[in-house]
Amino acid sequence: MKHVLSVFVENQTGVLVRVAGMFSRREFNIDSLSVGVTESPEFSRITIVVHGDENLIEQMIKQLAKMPVVKAVRRLDAKTSVQRGMTLIKVKADDNNRLDVLKIAELFRAHVIDVQQATLIFEITGDDEKVTAFTRLLNPYGIKEVIRTGLIALERGDHTIYEHFEEKEYYGKNLL
Repeated sequence: MKHVLSVFVENQTGVLVRVAGMFSRREFNIDSLSVGVTESPEFSRITIVVHGDENLIEQMIKQLAKMPVVKAVRRLDAKTSVQRGMTLIKVKADDNNRLDVLKIAELFRAHVIDVQQATLIFEITGDDEKVTAFTRLLNPYGIKEVIRTGLIALERGDHTIYEHFEEKEYYGKNLL
């Protein structure tokens, strides 16, 4: 089963290597990984998508929480969070099929990023199911290239990862 972990870390050199190394040492496989600085430049968020049973996920969370650079770890449920990834897709599009391809893109709210004589590049943002459906419909036209970002996610409503950050002040700044 797919699980999304949101990891709040200190923004310093080598943090990503240490977090990824923890997964590697314990032979946990990462399906997707995205990292970005937060509204506070002292911290970054790492969104990790992993597959595993409940015991394995709990073990991952405990191992992450033990790391000194990790300030909070949250498992994000699909129903209580917003989860998105971005995909760029280059598809063959000539005079014979260009309108059909553009109609499919419009249905999925994909944006045309580049237009060439024989190809179109689309940007689509959404969950895996949406991107997979879009890709499946474009397949007969000839997909030339695909690149996906890792998933990013936030809890819905008033909940934040900071609620799980034990030290409410860090570097003299209130994070809440």
